[in-house]
Amino acid sequence: MRLVILLCAFSIACQLCTAQEKAPAKPESKSGPKVVTVPATIDHNRVIVDADIPLPDGSSERVHAWVDTGNPDFYLSRRLATALGLKVSCDDRECSAPTPQALVLGGMTISLTDITQARIPLRPVNAASVLARGMSAEITIPSIVLRHYDVLIDFAEHKLTIGAPGSIHFLGSSGKVQIDANGLIEIPAQIEKKKFSLALDLGSSMSFLSVDTFEKLTTAHVDWPHMTGAVGPANVWGSDDEAKWKVMRVDRLQAGPLFLTDAAMASLPNEAAFIEKPSAASNAGILGANLLQNYRVGLDYARSTVYFDIGRMFNFPDFDVVGITLRPEDDGRFTVVGVVDFEGKPAVDALQAGDQLVAINDIAVRGASMGQLWAMLGGNPGQERRLTVDRGGKQFTVVAQVRHFLGAEESDPK
Repeated sequence: MRLVILLCAFSIACQLCTAQEKAPAKPESKSGPKVVTVPATIDHNRVIVDADIPLPDGSSERVHAWVDTGNPDFYLSRRLATALGLKVSCDDRECSAPTPQALVLGGMTISLTDITQARIPLRPVNAASVLARGMSAEITIPSIVLRHYDVLIDFAEHKLTIGAPGSIHFLGSSGKVQIDANGLIEIPAQIEKKKFSLALDLGSSMSFLSVDTFEKLTTAHVDWPHMTGAVGPANVWGSDDEAKWKVMRVDRLQAGPLFLTDAAMASLPNEAAFIEKPSAASNAGILGANLLQNYRVGLDYARSTVYFDIGRMFNFPDFDVVGITLRPEDDGRFTVVGVVDFEGKPAVDALQAGDQLVAINDIAVRGASMGQLWAMLGGNPGQERRLTVDRGGKQFTVVAQVRHFLGAEESDPK
């Protein structure tokens, strides 16, 4: 199983290592293809694709693009803005620049002309080539762009299809949704006969419920698996408060035509950096990508319809992991934010907040993405992971066990 985990992490790494290649600009017809399908990397449940960005010298540069249906804002890395020759202005919170005219996916030109400005995270020079810590993307494809197209995200086969309206033949169960002017999607939902709406956010690694809804459900259902502390997909960005986030499995959730059981959802924080917020209309929470990894999700923006087509039947061990919450740093390191409890005791009692995670099973983690990291920290309950840790400049080794969080008692090691 150790070999399987390592191969999984290596596979993600291989898919991510193709960024920042210089590629000659390819001539296209004025209209270009009407629909394209491109490979996607599913990294920490986030959809990452290769995009070609035309440069001023007539060439293009291939970078990683984050497909984010839950945020209308267009983001660009500082490094890419410089390569494009864009005039960048900054305040004490972030930078901004004029928007590039277009990006190219699989030979199809995606226009960016209706975006007024690009937002650029205020990052140190050594971290200016990514949008956020723990991920490799340099640009987003936001909802305000996606709304002009048919979009099919195939989590099962790791593919993205995008085309002109009416160009994709969607399959699966369908349901009507509300879509605002920014392309943000509200999907009708129901838990225990109570109706509300959720923001359908395929750019979020985790699903969330409002604090009020979450607390009412946990009070009424103490038997539903629950925990405090963000691990696995709930460890979204590594903010300090993630160590205190509450997470549970909702017994049954209906979202549009989709019925989900044992749905892992966290209590939606009031403020968290870089987490997509639902609009006011859907203050009940977010339906994130962690619940849709078996599906092909079709977004017919023109007809305000979503499709869910089952792509595979697989029970994801999403919370069979080492019980720590981590924060990726600007220099590529990972800091322990907190250690979660398992059966009333710290899951890894030798660690403490502030420790630096150096390696997992002798594999250095510096510069890894969150998806690569959690692939290495997951496995069968009871398996051991050897963690190399730095505390105050001194390194030591901790043997930690994979635990079965948010479920029945862990099985015997295999």
